[in-house]
Amino acid sequence: MTDRPLLGLGTLDRLPAASRPLIDPAKTEVGVLHLGLGVFHRAHQVVYTEEAMAATGETRWGICAAGMRSRATVDAVAAQDGLFSVLARDGGPAPVELRVYGALRETRFGAEVADRLADPRITVVTLTVTEKGYLPGSDAIAWLVAGLERRAAAGAGPVTVLSCDNIPHNGRVLADAVLAAAGHLRGWIEENVAFPSSMVDRMVPYARPEDLEQVAAALGVTDRAAVATEPFRQWVIEDRFAAGRPAWEKAGALIVPDVAPYELMKLRLLNGGHSLIAYLGLLHGCETIAEAVSRDDIAAAVRALMDEDVTPTLPVPEGFDLAAYKHTLMQRFANPALRHQTLKVAEDGSLKLPVRLVPVLRERLAAGATPTHAALAIAAWMRWVSLAPRLDDPLADKLRAAAATATNPRSLVDALLPLIAPDAPPEATDLITDRLATLW
Repeated sequence: MTDRPLLGLGTLDRLPAASRPLIDPAKTEVGVLHLGLGVFHRAHQVVYTEEAMAATGETRWGICAAGMRSRATVDAVAAQDGLFSVLARDGGPAPVELRVYGALRETRFGAEVADRLADPRITVVTLTVTEKGYLPGSDAIAWLVAGLERRAAAGAGPVTVLSCDNIPHNGRVLADAVLAAAGHLRGWIEENVAFPSSMVDRMVPYARPEDLEQVAAALGVTDRAAVATEPFRQWVIEDRFAAGRPAWEKAGALIVPDVAPYELMKLRLLNGGHSLIAYLGLLHGCETIAEAVSRDDIAAAVRALMDEDVTPTLPVPEGFDLAAYKHTLMQRFANPALRHQTLKVAEDGSLKLPVRLVPVLRERLAAGATPTHAALAIAAWMRWVSLAPRLDDPLADKLRAAAATATNPRSLVDALLPLIAPDAPPEATDLITDRLATLW
C-alpha cells in the first residue's frame, strides 16, 4: 500500500470536494452519546445525524461514541480525530458514494461512558450492542445505569435512550433491562427517561483490505476506520422523546407513532431471510450471502419464505409497497460488493431464530397452513449446529451437548427445538423433522 498521510482534521483539505464532511467537525458540539462503536453505527446513525445537522444548520448534535469490546476500534477512530469514510457500493465497478463523516466528535471505551452521561448537553443516548447486550448482567446495561445515576446526581435533566438493535419492541426490552438493574434509581428513570423503539436497516459487513485500499486511493489519505456498505438504508423511530433530538427526518428517517409494523416486516423478511440464506449457504460451503443466494435453489427458498410463510403474518402499513420491498431485499442479498459472511450472519442463532422465524412457524400452523420454508430455516440451523466446527452462540455449550446425543433427524429436533421454542406444537416438530431429513 502506498504511503499516505492519515485521515484527520489536518488532512481534510486534501480530500476531493465531493467526499468532504457535510458539516465542519471543528465547530460541532456533542449532544448524542452512543454505546457500541462498531461498523453499523458508523454507517447508519452517524450518517443520519450528520445529514440532519447539515440540513438544519444545528451544530449541537455531534456524537460521543463508546466502544464496548474493542479498544483497537476506539484508538483507530480517535487517531483520525473521529473522522472516517463510508464507502457505498452496489456491485458495479465504481462506488455509489464515498464520503468522510465528521459527526463523531469524541470516543470512549467501556465504563468510561458513564461519566459522559452527566453532561446536560447530551439529551439522546443510542445503542448498538447486539442482542447479547440486553441480557441480564451485561456490561452495556450496567454502564448505562451507572451513567443515568451520575446524570440524576448532577441534575442534568431528562434524556432519551434509543435502542438501534434488531430486537422486537427494542425500546420496551431496553427499558425493562434498565429498570431491572436500576435499584433505587428506578423512580427517577421512570420520570425522566424515554425509551422509544426504532427499526434500523443497512447491511454493513466488515471492511476488507481491498476496501481500505480503494478508499485510500480515492481520498488520497489513509483511513483505518473506513466502513463499506450498501446504498440502501432505513430508520423508523417511535415519536417519543424526553428532550431535544437531531432532526433525523431531514435525513430520511421516519418518525412514526408505532414502529411495530415496520419492525415486523424487517425482522421476518430481511432478518429471517438472512438466517435461511446463511444456514443453507453454510451447508453448501458458501462463504458469503451473495454467493449463497446466487444458487437457484437458495434464492427460490428465500422467495418462498417471504411470499408464502412471512407475508400472511404481516400487518402492512397503509401505502407501503410490500412487493417492491421484497424485490429490493432480493437485490440487496445478491449484492456481491458487500461480501456479507454467512458465518457472521449465522452467529447467535439461539437468540435470533426465536424472534425471526419461530413466531412465523407458530402463527402459520395456527392458521392451518404449512410453513415449509420457515421450518426449513430452523432445520438448516439445527443441521449447522450438529456439523459446525465452532459455534458463536450464548448457548453454544448446551447446543453442542444436545446435538451430540442425536443420531437421526427426529432426535436432533427433539434435542434442539426445546432450546428455541419450548412450547412448539407437535406439528412443528413433525414439519421441521421432515425438512431436516432433506438436509441430513
